[in-house]
Amino acid sequence: MQIELRQIEDDRLISRLEVASLGDVPFPGRWLSHEGISYFVLQRRHCYRLSQGRYELAAVALQVKTEQQPADARHWNGQWVIGDPSCRFNARSPLLRCAVMPDGPCDCCAHYSLGERGPT
Repeated sequence: MQIELRQIEDDRLISRLEVASLGDVPFPGRWLSHEGISYFVLQRRHCYRLSQGRYELAAVALQVKTEQQPADARHWNGQWVIGDPSCRFNARSPLLRCAVMPDGPCDCCAHYSLGERGPT
């Protein structure tokens, strides 16, 4: 299956690559490394073509942003998060560490606190 890496800002084609199956295509919120460059996947589009009266999946277009994966990014509860997800102030997001100290690191933060999150 063919994957197209496209720049999120202008939809410019960066590269094409092949994967064995649809299960190998990363979802939004994941990082992808290709040819030594790290990309963050922001959007995923499926491209179909009509063949013999039926639509079939032709390619997957990934809208990406060139971004180095943070050193403190980790897989947690089936998703990527930045920082320590056990801190009550952590956003539990691949895009934002927390509102208190978004640039991190968590262990230097005066507000670092383990425990349950407050009301959302």
